[in-house]
Amino acid sequence: MTQLMDQWTRDAAAPFEGWDFSYLAGRMIEGEPPWSYLHLAKAAVAGAQDILDVATGGGEIFASLAPFPGLARAVEGYVPNLDVARRRLGPLGVEVFQGNTRSGMPFEDRTFDLVLNRHGGFRAAEMHRILQPGGVFLTQQVGGDNLADLVAAFGGRLAYPDNTLERVCADLTALGCEILKREDWRGSVTFLDVGALVYFLKAIPWVIEDFDVERHRGVLESLHRQLQAGEPLRFTYSRFLVQAVKA
Repeated sequence: MTQLMDQWTRDAAAPFEGWDFSYLAGRMIEGEPPWSYLHLAKAAVAGAQDILDVATGGGEIFASLAPFPGLARAVEGYVPNLDVARRRLGPLGVEVFQGNTRSGMPFEDRTFDLVLNRHGGFRAAEMHRILQPGGVFLTQQVGGDNLADLVAAFGGRLAYPDNTLERVCADLTALGCEILKREDWRGSVTFLDVGALVYFLKAIPWVIEDFDVERHRGVLESLHRQLQAGEPLRFTYSRFLVQAVKA
């Protein structure tokens, strides 16, 4: 197991920037929801003028929606991602601000007619505040039960169990928004080797709190034996999508 531990340690230390998982190319197979967030976002961008991308990460997804018809802004709360996002989005005319919807964002009321959010935390009241009347909010979220089977394997607990389609729709409806689209999906993600899982857990630290190769060596070795026995490392993704319009 020494050689495996050395490899897992290298995987844990591999650089991760923005929201780029290219390091795992060929080592992880992800299911996809039946809807296309990109398709829906592109259609929404085409009909908007003042656009905000919330929790833009390294700007990877938002950049793919360019060119933008009018004013485009992005906001990111994780400081290491700010320079990454600014390098990527700046040439597209997008200014990137630091902030998040939980603590508040540096924009006036009724600034945007489209707010996008893919896999980022948000507060419904803040979305409502910055949207113009008739403005659209489109979000794809990671469900609160995401990877519950993986978390259980490590004896952990879910980080955001209340992040559900029902709660988000209820919060937006209470603010007077009309729900145009609501979708829910569960699918699989498969890791082809334990090192790929190690990299994934280091890159997304809220899945397994205080994840560490040495601390969780017993679980990792058990998962490796599972693979050797011909049983895949397959776990359950949870995603939901909401499109709402402000009255």
